[in-house]
Amino acid sequence: MSVIVDYKDVDIERAEKSVLKGVTFSLSKGEFHYLVGRVGSGKSSLMKTMYADVPIVQGVRANVLGYDLIEIKKKQIPYLRRKIGIVFQDFQLLQDRSVSGNLRFVLRATGWKDKSEADDRIEEVLEAVGMANKSYKMPHELSGGEQQRIVIARALLNKPDLIIADEPTGNLDPQTGYQIVTLLHKLAERGHCVVMATHNLQLVADFPGKVLRCEGKHLISEK
Repeated sequence: MSVIVDYKDVDIERAEKSVLKGVTFSLSKGEFHYLVGRVGSGKSSLMKTMYADVPIVQGVRANVLGYDLIEIKKKQIPYLRRKIGIVFQDFQLLQDRSVSGNLRFVLRATGWKDKSEADDRIEEVLEAVGMANKSYKMPHELSGGEQQRIVIARALLNKPDLIIADEPTGNLDPQTGYQIVTLLHKLAERGHCVVMATHNLQLVADFPGKVLRCEGKHLISEK
């Protein structure tokens, strides 16, 4: 399998305080990884290093999708982020425009100029998340689960190899959360690498995947 994230002995800090030390792990296409650990254990900080939102202090190696995160230049960061789909807990949808308007906004921002190609891509990603008939809806007209499906569709727009989901079920009821995790596992089966941070260990038990645990300022890979 193709390795797309490769960290070796990486140290992560926030506000000059050590968060994680000696982080070593790799992720490949088609894999599903859970990232677990207590609040404040470093899960979000680790995820944010992958899209260069939190700089890496030092390490032997920190490569994501061909970018060296230790040496990355500011002007390269937008290009890295276009290769990564990010799913937020709190949705972060634009409330003043429809579902298709939200998705079109992202495509324009990432360089899509052909309207018919953009429309086709919007149709494809909405179909992929089971929301093909909701493109005209405004975010406030959708349930929490439907909004999260739109967020996942948004993450898929630029055909990312890596999808990062930070507590994607945190604001959802259990049944809806299960539907979202099922969808994310299907995306891994289609070849995307999915990393999902969660506090919900029942989800980990019910939907098996590889587990990375943040504990005691270290990242532990569980079998």
